[in-house]
Amino acid sequence: MIKAKKKFGQNFLKDEIVLDKIIQSMPNDNLIVVEIGPGLGDLTKKLLQHKKVVAFEIDDELCKILRTKFSSEIEKSVLELKCIDVLQHWREKNLLDSSYNLVANLPYYIATKIVLNLIKDNNCQNLIAMLQKEVAYKFCANVGDKEYGALSIFAELIGKRSIVCNVSPKSFTPEPKVTSSVLKIEKQRRLIGDIFKSDKELFKFEQFLKEAFKSPRKTLRKNLSPFPKEVIEAIFTKLQINSNTRPHQLSSLKYLNIFNIITDLTHFEDA
Repeated sequence: MIKAKKKFGQNFLKDEIVLDKIIQSMPNDNLIVVEIGPGLGDLTKKLLQHKKVVAFEIDDELCKILRTKFSSEIEKSVLELKCIDVLQHWREKNLLDSSYNLVANLPYYIATKIVLNLIKDNNCQNLIAMLQKEVAYKFCANVGDKEYGALSIFAELIGKRSIVCNVSPKSFTPEPKVTSSVLKIEKQRRLIGDIFKSDKELFKFEQFLKEAFKSPRKTLRKNLSPFPKEVIEAIFTKLQINSNTRPHQLSSLKYLNIFNIITDLTHFEDA
């Protein structure tokens, strides 16, 4: 039996009930499924019963096992196995050049980065991803929740968010030290195109949110102090925002309004 490697954050999902819940939550469409970190292929096997799959695996040892285990599916071109670092691949080109859905048990150490990439990737139509529970709930948090922050806002802007199920450490081999959750995001809008005009504008919004949430316990007005005071005061008055409002108390649309006004009035590059 192969030993999980800590450097790749490997925890192999073995629970048949959880695997079936993931499969049942998939969209009813004909899109290719992308899987990141297929591991020993337990989820891959179930995905292939319904969809064509493109799987990204960084571990050479696991790739050898997967090539043998799914030799027939690879030969029939229903499975494409890419033995590469998915983040490095993503920096150089599109994850996939056509529309796809993501279904994956993500390595914890890169899960947040991957989900943010998927949110920004217009080719990704829906995503179902296993994450550390506290991270999944940040993506699903609503205004007023203590977990509500920049991750919540990005996910809220593009569509519908939900938790498919929570998953006990006992569902994995080896057992992680934390509880996991299966996050589902159904996209209804494109981040680039429908909400922002360009990657540059999106980057500015990311910088703006970093300022807005840099000290969650302070007021939003205080966090936005790097911007001109008179501009912030004018925005709070125009949008009827209380001066004692905390960062987690404003909706994603309000943040978008604030950002657009700041951009118009200051032409800011960063705070």
